[in-house]
Amino acid sequence: MIDSGCVTVRADEPFRLPSGWVSPVYMDCRRLISFPAVRRDLVARAIDRLQTGEAMREVASIAGGEASGIAFAAWIAQARELPLQYVRKRAAGMNQVEGVIRKGAKVLLVDDMMAAGASKVAFIGALRSAGAKVQDAFVIFDYGTFGARALLATLGVEVHALATWRDILAVARTRNDFGAAALGELDEFLSDPSAWSQARGGVGANESLIKETS
Repeated sequence: MIDSGCVTVRADEPFRLPSGWVSPVYMDCRRLISFPAVRRDLVARAIDRLQTGEAMREVASIAGGEASGIAFAAWIAQARELPLQYVRKRAAGMNQVEGVIRKGAKVLLVDDMMAAGASKVAFIGALRSAGAKVQDAFVIFDYGTFGARALLATLGVEVHALATWRDILAVARTRNDFGAAALGELDEFLSDPSAWSQARGGVGANESLIKETS
């Protein structure tokens, strides 16, 4: 992810995410689709992680989240020879889920990344409304800072991911990526994301929970 240019770290002006959180780091997983060798490796790692955690047990199809999750969902579905659907953030016409879902079938939700989790909540709701059984979600990258896993757990969904910001920090320190000041800011942020965000005008954990569930 670092070598593909997906990671940006800023020690001066933080990123303001759509969820209202403020962060010194930003992840752009959309870049990954342009690197064939990287995406093959990621798909292989994704399937290995999902099989190890038994998240693939009895899965009848793969659903990609609009828009960045569709490509990864398609590659995983192709590798496992499973049907594919994609789910929109909002309904278009009469449909929010495109493709054929068998009522009661177990569907794995796939997206490229997860920050605060609002879009995942919408995707899960849409898939369940279409008759799917959703118990697991997979993302290439999980911010791991904004309580999204706990939020999805309240919906009975377990999140599986290949990496979080702590993984990025560990690798960046080893390789001396981004510079000491930026990595120090990231370390401080990870120690208490809620306080870090609120101190810079963003929402915190309690405010985010209200916003996500309202």
